[in-house]
Amino acid sequence: MITAHADVVGSLLRPPELLKARDDVAAGRISQAEFKAVEDRAVDQAIALQEEAGLAVLTDGELRRLSFQSQMTEAIDGFGEYDIDAFLWGDWHGDASVGEFSKARPRQLGVVNKLRRKRHLSAEEFTYLRGHTTRIPKITLPSPSLWANFWSADYSTGVYPTLDSFLADVVDILREEVAELVRLGCTYIQIDAPHYPLLLDPKTRAFYEAQGWTLESWLSRGIELDNAVIDGFPDVTFGFHLCRGNQGSRWLVEGGYDLIAGPIFRGIHAQRLFLEYDDERSGSFEPLREVPDDKMVVLGLVTTKTSRRETTTELTARIKEASRYVALERLALSPQCGFSTSVLGNNISIADETYKLATIVETAQAVWAG
Repeated sequence: MITAHADVVGSLLRPPELLKARDDVAAGRISQAEFKAVEDRAVDQAIALQEEAGLAVLTDGELRRLSFQSQMTEAIDGFGEYDIDAFLWGDWHGDASVGEFSKARPRQLGVVNKLRRKRHLSAEEFTYLRGHTTRIPKITLPSPSLWANFWSADYSTGVYPTLDSFLADVVDILREEVAELVRLGCTYIQIDAPHYPLLLDPKTRAFYEAQGWTLESWLSRGIELDNAVIDGFPDVTFGFHLCRGNQGSRWLVEGGYDLIAGPIFRGIHAQRLFLEYDDERSGSFEPLREVPDDKMVVLGLVTTKTSRRETTTELTARIKEASRYVALERLALSPQCGFSTSVLGNNISIADETYKLATIVETAQAVWAG
């Protein structure tokens, strides 16, 4: 099992030249080959940034994706027409520097045909990353029940009469993806599951319950589907990431983990729990009492939402506070979420990002190797 005490969640800020190239290839101003060259250079820079920070675990920054979950819709036929709004809808909250933001769920969003894989979701991401670093490469995949957002009673029932029938195919696709990644040599996979903390808010919970599952179903059936993706791969360390929304330095919900801690922390078969804890919106460390002894907790104490520069002293104090509930050797440190969950990056600079990653490594060395 991977036991690194310094970790990353996934996405990194897209450099301006990559964002421009994405627009250019969409408009036909550059070829796919020219775009791929720009994309590869950006990934090379992301790898170098993480290596220079001293991380033993790294990702490709999710730079090849529109959103952290979009490799699914890009690789799989059947989702119908969509744009970035499919991943951005909701009532987003922010501080005075970014403000509030609200976007309605696209009216015609919904899977419209049986899902069919055109290619693997992240195999290319992994093989490129594996070939360009000697550190531990991590790949992130979306939780299957996150895709409830793409099932619609109005548009999907002709091919998937129920949410369950749709998610069964999603599970099959994700499990096939894990098998392919394992075949290629991947030993560390993170499942991103931001929809579980969204159940903490009555308004967002109402949407998810309107899709056909009660709160109890989300905390039992949903975890069952996650475990169906995870189980049977003994040589892989799985992470499980929970957050409260992360787009453009904004968030969707607030609240501690108390309501969901028992079912998720005890029920998920992942070995590493990535938990958002960068400010008071995440509540106290007390729900960590529910973490069983066979799991590590990766504390997301370093915010990706603002340029505030955390110090080793303050982070060490918070880690020690969390160790009242989980033994220090079963704790680790990371950002609370990605720096750029979609192409709409957070309101910070690459210099801020670099500082934060280096501070995570410095703190981990001080706490666990000092």
